[in-house]
Amino acid sequence: MYKIAFQGERGAFSEIAAKKMFGDSIIISPSFSFEEVFVKVKNGSVNFGVLPIENSLYGSIFETYDLLLKYSLTIAGELNLQINHHLLAKKNFKLSEIKKVFSHPQALGQCSDFLKKLKNAAAVPAYDTAGSAILALKENGVPAAVIASREASEIYDFKILKSNIQNNRENYTRFLVISKSRVKKQFAVPKTSICFELKSIPGALFKALSVFALRDIDLLKIESRPIPHKPFQYMFYTDLYGSLDDGRIKKAISHLSEISLSIKKFGTYEAGKTYKS
Repeated sequence: MYKIAFQGERGAFSEIAAKKMFGDSIIISPSFSFEEVFVKVKNGSVNFGVLPIENSLYGSIFETYDLLLKYSLTIAGELNLQINHHLLAKKNFKLSEIKKVFSHPQALGQCSDFLKKLKNAAAVPAYDTAGSAILALKENGVPAAVIASREASEIYDFKILKSNIQNNRENYTRFLVISKSRVKKQFAVPKTSICFELKSIPGALFKALSVFALRDIDLLKIESRPIPHKPFQYMFYTDLYGSLDDGRIKKAISHLSEISLSIKKFGTYEAGKTYKS
């Protein structure tokens, strides 16, 4: 039975993602921060960590990218989860009575159209969607609601005041599974993630992309992140189809090393399936 770390409290979307990936029988390890998840995986207190890496509406989650480089762990899998937000409250409150709405800042943003209609309710940022339910429970009689998952309503014994309140129904988050060691098996649709720092030479980025284009390697994404202690210099995070064991990709990375100061291979894993929350 796997022990899985995720950021947030029970009922968080990261827990839902973990159960979609590994099944309901996992042992869960809720964590306060993304970095705590990495630390737990690094020290072996859990088997895997599950973390969001990007949202289809709000883009990349930069902290996850930066921690991947800092902790040098392996990406062992991924999945895409459709995010459905619900307005939850204790069972004695009505929608018209709500004065505060707690949730993670991204969730508040993803439900901004609905929140504008609650004229007498203030949006209050919290560190986690499910964790905001704990804050609401501490409000001592103030009519408070939270934006969280359907699972959170069951865990904290809240009722759903309004379902599917997100601005856009096509709201998906991509989650990564991180591990201490590389997964060694054949994948039906292999996907690989790497990052690299280029030498300061003319046309470096064009040349970097060319090593993949010349070998018909399909790049899925490229994301730049600042390098700490090197102002205005960047690491380039890249996702591509194929395996690190593929001869074409080995040659491409070898070619890339000629114009790079460093290359980090995060691993090969199965391209993720899409689930509904």
